[in-house]
Amino acid sequence: MVYYFTSNVDGGQSAIYVGKDKFENEELIKYGWDEDFHADNLSSAHVYLRLKPGQEWENLPVALVEDCAQLTKANSIEGNKKDNVAVIYTPWSNLLKNASMVTGQVGFRDQKKTRTILVPTRLNPTVNRLMKTRTVASADGLFAEKEQHLSELRAKAREKAKEARKEEERLKKERRDEKYKREHAYEDLMRGDDEEAGGGKLSNQDGFDEDDFM
Repeated sequence: MVYYFTSNVDGGQSAIYVGKDKFENEELIKYGWDEDFHADNLSSAHVYLRLKPGQEWENLPVALVEDCAQLTKANSIEGNKKDNVAVIYTPWSNLLKNASMVTGQVGFRDQKKTRTILVPTRLNPTVNRLMKTRTVASADGLFAEKEQHLSELRAKAREKAKEARKEEERLKKERRDEKYKREHAYEDLMRGDDEEAGGGKLSNQDGFDEDDFM
């Protein structure tokens, strides 16, 4: 099972989700989104924050990070009994999982892409506020949820590429038009001069008979 929570400390609604145990943690590790923020440093506690468009994990509101840290502590049998717990957080894409690790365990691809927050003690008002928003869903939905998300990202990428091609064609046409103008500017000028020079000449086309001048 997966527990979903909602935090509103940043002025909006932020989705946080937590695996029930180390087995669900495996599913969370496998089907996380690139935009997900992961907080974990304790046994059986993996907390994920789904970042909103435009949010960056390094510049999240402090209160939102603290909500995640409090959930990490509260959902750990070991950590919930301790004070001054250090919680490490990192983007989901920085998580490392290999065959040598036990169920639920992860490492980091790049240690420099991790941050640590100290949780001095459990804050019951914070935990209780988050617990009131809790909903429960099967971990089976994580795969479908990620596939839907990836499908939407691919559609956006195709649309962006289409717009880029249209802009490229527009610029090419603009450059072709400018080149044509530069290459024919002299010809247009000379044509204008010829027309002015021939404007005062008289010819049979002007309606005069050659006998009129004899």
